[in-house]
Amino acid sequence: MSEQPVRDRTIDKPAEAGGGTPPERASRRRQYIRDLTSGKSVDEVYLVAEKSLRANRSGGLYLQLELRDRTGTISCRMWNASERVFNSFQVNDFLRVRGRTQLYQGELQLIVAELERVPHEEVDLSDFLPQTPHDIDRMQRQLEEKLHSIEQQDLAALAEVFLEDHQLMDRFATAPAAVKYHHAYRGGLLEHVVTMMEIADRIVPLYPELDRDLLLMGIFLHDIGKVAELSYHGSFQYTDEGELLGHVVQGLEILGRKIAETEQITGRPFPRELATRLKHMIVSHHGQLEFGSPKEPRTLEAVALHFIDNMDSRLAAFRDQLAADNGGRWTEYVPMFRRRLYRGTGET
Repeated sequence: MSEQPVRDRTIDKPAEAGGGTPPERASRRRQYIRDLTSGKSVDEVYLVAEKSLRANRSGGLYLQLELRDRTGTISCRMWNASERVFNSFQVNDFLRVRGRTQLYQGELQLIVAELERVPHEEVDLSDFLPQTPHDIDRMQRQLEEKLHSIEQQDLAALAEVFLEDHQLMDRFATAPAAVKYHHAYRGGLLEHVVTMMEIADRIVPLYPELDRDLLLMGIFLHDIGKVAELSYHGSFQYTDEGELLGHVVQGLEILGRKIAETEQITGRPFPRELATRLKHMIVSHHGQLEFGSPKEPRTLEAVALHFIDNMDSRLAAFRDQLAADNGGRWTEYVPMFRRRLYRGTGET
């Protein structure tokens, strides 16, 4: 049975042969979310990140949306909505919306007058999903070089087992490192891990007591569970297993399976203490119990991993907040840091 178009405060798409961008929209500049300002008319396609149908004080229904593209997100409302409109699309669908922006309590929002669902095959995903500014293929090669430089026999064998799992490594290369706070874009996890490995190679000569091989492998593994915790083929969300288990538990499961594969390939047991040290680095990398670590770091490499992870994630998040353009010397209040951040005047 073919899907019937929704007529309740929606618009019909113009007929076109072969799909793709409608002719009347192909020649004009896309209205990215970061470029929207108050009081502007909007006619654009965005990705649905969140949706809900709510009642106002008088009992009328309105649609609350969070729409996104590769530049950011915007909160949207459609007044006098209906359950039919609400059920005409799902999260991770694409919507063409018409409306007008306005400021509400200091935040920009979009008041939607009309909307329609747009088929996935008619959009360019690169317009909607934020992506690392760095070359993913190049970072993959950097990661492989770091893992191939591991000299300890058992760790080198384990690293090779991971690298030979091309499906897992493809997911690793495209995963974000987080949904919101740091490296929250496709390729973010790979960028985060490669940067951490570079930092590790700079500090190891200063602390010769550190086991470089163990530290590099721990850095690679510390967030490996995020390939299962997060869904990132549409808007970034947590999978059901991610919500229920979290990437620490999922990372331990992945490591356990790969250790078993390594033992099958090498024909010898993987050293028990080495496995325990790797597992400890995964479970302690958040550093403190209140931040989600089942254990606090208790080995030299686990301590180093935690501080390298914390430094890179916070510097990246700080950098991204400074780059967000609100036209002022100060950012808006940033919940992650619990303060506003200073950009400065740009003068030297």
